[in-house]
Amino acid sequence: MRDENNINEIFNRDIINTIKFGNAVDVLKEIPSSSVNCIITSPPYYKQRDYSTAVQIGNEANVEEYINNLTEVFVECKRILKQDGTFWLNLGDKYIDNELLGMPWRVAIAQINSKWILRSDIIWHKPNAMPSPVKNRPTIDHEYIFLFVKSKEYFYNADAVREPYITFSDKSRMKGGRNHLGKANGTPENGKFAGVTNLHSGNWDKIFNPLGRNRRTVWEIPLSKSRDSHFAVFPEKLVEICILAGCPENGIVLDPFIGSGTTAVVANKLGRYYIGIDSNPEYCEMAKKRLIQGSLL
Repeated sequence: MRDENNINEIFNRDIINTIKFGNAVDVLKEIPSSSVNCIITSPPYYKQRDYSTAVQIGNEANVEEYINNLTEVFVECKRILKQDGTFWLNLGDKYIDNELLGMPWRVAIAQINSKWILRSDIIWHKPNAMPSPVKNRPTIDHEYIFLFVKSKEYFYNADAVREPYITFSDKSRMKGGRNHLGKANGTPENGKFAGVTNLHSGNWDKIFNPLGRNRRTVWEIPLSKSRDSHFAVFPEKLVEICILAGCPENGIVLDPFIGSGTTAVVANKLGRYYIGIDSNPEYCEMAKKRLIQGSLL
């Protein structure tokens, strides 16, 4: 159950569970320091789309200006994030004049230079990525997600996002993989486990968690599409993993580039509070509509 008293102590109630229209940096300055548990965002990609606002990010004259503008937003994000909070950043790359910019890593390194701690780089594999007519390089079907933190002691609920083991499933590629668990001689005792007599009994319980294996760094999640817009949007499943792993129950999730509202919708479904910000009034209204209806995807 949500702790309303705790929220009232920290925030003005007109900020929590709202979608705020405005420049991200300006709105973030209204939020108290060390008050948000988790930040999840997918900012506008460089030279990808014109959002038709005077303060939009993404159409800068050069890469350096784009990175500086994002970093300015993320400096404010770091201020308002709790010491044990997590920051999940999704970015795609861009070709300019047939050259791949390496934009996700350029932005990530800029955040490292701003004293964020990078804990993981995650590959979001999109099995339904748009086909490409390109013939002189592979078709891109992935994007990056970076997990940043302020402190080496931070909230991370590994059990909430565990995934099924492959070793003993039909997908196992290990020779005899499905015949190992609990069976004598299921693993070659002349190999690295030579002399371990109890390998097939007690030791398995120590190696394999009954809730599943620790989540890996490649997430296969299909693209989603909003009925209110023609472009692909942040998948709810992707946001769900980030929230379950990186935000405690009753926590506050922030997205400074809320777009169509996916982060807020998922946070609300999972019983977390949310704060969404966007500089495009049409997107703010779209996000509010989705929150009222639960989801339009």
